[in-house]
Amino acid sequence: MANQQRAKGQDDNDWIYMDYNATTPVAPEVIQSTYEALWDAWGNPSSSYEAGKKAKSIITQSRENVARMIGGNAKDIIFTSGGTEANNLVLHTAVDHFRCQNRHCEILPHVVVSDVEHDSVKLLAEHLKKEGLADWTFVPVSKVTGRVEADDVMAAVKPQTCLVSVMLANNETGVIMPIREISQRLRALTSPYGRVFLHTDAAQALGKIPVDVEDLGVDYLTVVGHKFYGPRIGALFVNGLGVKTPLYPMLMGGGQERNYRPGTENTPMIAGLGKAAELVTHDLSKHEKHMQDIRDYLEERLKVVFKDKLRFNNHFPGSARLPNTCNVSILGPGLKGWRVLSKCKKLQASVGAACHSDRGDRPSHILLSCGVAPEVAANALRLSVGRSTSREDVDLAVEDLREAVQLLEQES
Repeated sequence: MANQQRAKGQDDNDWIYMDYNATTPVAPEVIQSTYEALWDAWGNPSSSYEAGKKAKSIITQSRENVARMIGGNAKDIIFTSGGTEANNLVLHTAVDHFRCQNRHCEILPHVVVSDVEHDSVKLLAEHLKKEGLADWTFVPVSKVTGRVEADDVMAAVKPQTCLVSVMLANNETGVIMPIREISQRLRALTSPYGRVFLHTDAAQALGKIPVDVEDLGVDYLTVVGHKFYGPRIGALFVNGLGVKTPLYPMLMGGGQERNYRPGTENTPMIAGLGKAAELVTHDLSKHEKHMQDIRDYLEERLKVVFKDKLRFNNHFPGSARLPNTCNVSILGPGLKGWRVLSKCKKLQASVGAACHSDRGDRPSHILLSCGVAPEVAANALRLSVGRSTSREDVDLAVEDLREAVQLLEQES
């Protein structure tokens, strides 16, 4: 029972966790795999004695598990410290590769990124421009569909564009981006400066919807373990690593990960990531169906309780979204999202991305980009459910929200 509560993210049912897009609790099976690796596979994976061989075997199996989860080849998987490192590797690689391929050209490489990307993409693009290493174009999402439209991406591409980076699903709205269409259109391009690579950060999508790198047609895909009940490490898929698609290391060291990411491998965390990926492969259909049922029930209960005071911020016509994500505003003065959550006794959720939690009560730039009015965006709540969230949890959470709103309205 204790393991079940930890996996659910609750303690004796005195609070309800609905922030699974920020992070997920580590699955009991993942904890067990990590523990076993710590106990049995403590050797250096580069060593030839038994403990080292055991560590190497675990890493190999985990690489295969991660590849299977995304429909790729194990030889195309590189383990990283997390999504931020994976994203940085991709952008640095694209820029460095352009410069290597065009040594006698003074033109700057150009990258295209969506305006709703994680900061590890957006801020790096800005940094590269500041340092005079690359130019970039930010593509806004459509205010009608909430998506980054392929037409807008292609309009931003220049002859010197070396990379397009668009996330697979947005962490605040759950809207799924048209990566396959973007890929097909990029493949049809010819440029005197070389290929335009396509990268997608799949952090929010993995464990919630099927992800297949071959179907998507991407060159790079970022994997983040703690978004699908794994440990806080990540991986990077590179299509045809070192042959079809380049990867330039940012670190120099002992040659681990085929010199692409040197440093003695973190065997226990890699073991945990591999187990988490295995669980996704085996149980995704069941979890996806459950999360959508719970998310839909949550939205119905919110409509019943708050009626015309409610505004859903991620219902865009014709756009698919993650099965677990609800972004909603309860309308009214004094009902800013952070204030409502501060009055809740049971519900644990967020107003948006966890890495932006220090930005106070400023409306989410993602919602503003989607065309949500500032006064509505300021009241937003991101409610993201998980594998073990129940209808009873939803009932408790909605009642908690009702009481919090009532209290704030009385105070005002």
